Amino acid sequence: MNQKLHILFLCGWYPSKILPTNGDFIQRHAEAVNLNHKVSVLHIISNKNNATKRILDYQEINGIDTYIAYIKPSENPIIKFIRFFNSYRQVIAQIKKIDHVHLNTLFPIGLFALHLKWYHKIPYIISEHWSGYNKPFVNNISFSNKFISKIITKNAAFICPVSDSLKNAMLNLGLKGNYVPVPNVVNTKLLHPTNKKQQQYTIIHISNMKDDIKNISGMLSVAKSLENTIGAFTWKFIGGPVEEFKPLIKNLNFKLANIEFIEHISQEELAPHIQTAHLFVLFSNYENLPCVILESFSCGTPVISTNVGGISEYFPDEFGYLIEKQNESQLLDKIHLMHEKIVTNGEEMWQYAAQNFSKETIANRFSTLYYKSLNKK
Repeated sequence: MNQKLHILFLCGWYPSKILPTNGDFIQRHAEAVNLNHKVSVLHIISNKNNATKRILDYQEINGIDTYIAYIKPSENPIIKFIRFFNSYRQVIAQIKKIDHVHLNTLFPIGLFALHLKWYHKIPYIISEHWSGYNKPFVNNISFSNKFISKIITKNAAFICPVSDSLKNAMLNLGLKGNYVPVPNVVNTKLLHPTNKKQQQYTIIHISNMKDDIKNISGMLSVAKSLENTIGAFTWKFIGGPVEEFKPLIKNLNFKLANIEFIEHISQEELAPHIQTAHLFVLFSNYENLPCVILESFSCGTPVISTNVGGISEYFPDEFGYLIEKQNESQLLDKIHLMHEKIVTNGEEMWQYAAQNFSKETIANRFSTLYYKSLNKK
């Protein structure tokens, strides 16, 4: 059973004109699956600027039929759900025969996956990326969310969290089902090693710059200590604005270090930043399986990261160092070690990324699950 299928990606997160980077890792999963199958994407998001209750936007993006419905917000949850459901029905009416559903994030978009299974006999698998299942965030999940999520996972053919760590967190919440972890995607054709490194020692960090999660302030503090020991270097923070950190940067009073903040850029623009850096640093308090670590491996750039979430599951010892979260002295020590080290295993890092996270690898893993799911049906 190897026929080309029509897969509907039902997405709680997806890049849109409201949140251009939200769920870009889901978009990469969709583009990977589109290598083997026909993919259509459905995403619904509130837009306070809507003049009407619902605006449906259709575009073909990278070969994928992408339907994004923008709905007028409402404080009334019943009205909001009705607007979501009517948008969902409008899109489903336009999409030709669907063979399989690929649900991304459980709640509340999973209700539509249940509808398609119960009323149209279309099976679904789930990809899950949400760090909200981890402590301490799990305590914020409401009873109704838990109750409905249990029904959604029970009816899924397979549940594919991006790591075993996330799988265990979901099981601890009582979300039972047939778990088969599948990691994030890396564009290993775009992201590959290069011999051209920056002349000045360069560290890179990529994230949304949310300090409570990514601990940007901790890295800036370490950068000042690093300046006091090695002198001049560059540390690039890519993906978000600098405004929140300007007072801290001013107070740290850098003299020799070059601290750069670069707001969100495309992956094509991002690639040379990773390729030419000497080191990637992630100092997060919470994570699941960050794409940026896998992308750094693909570029042959070693990584220092906190040992949180599922990071250790895909982190060969020889590719960098794992440290305790919030341990600034450990981070500083490991940066010193990497600063003195000549990296010679860039090609090995790329091979590891290609074998485990390439579009082709992930597409084939999902295809196997789709076919198994349809056979069960």
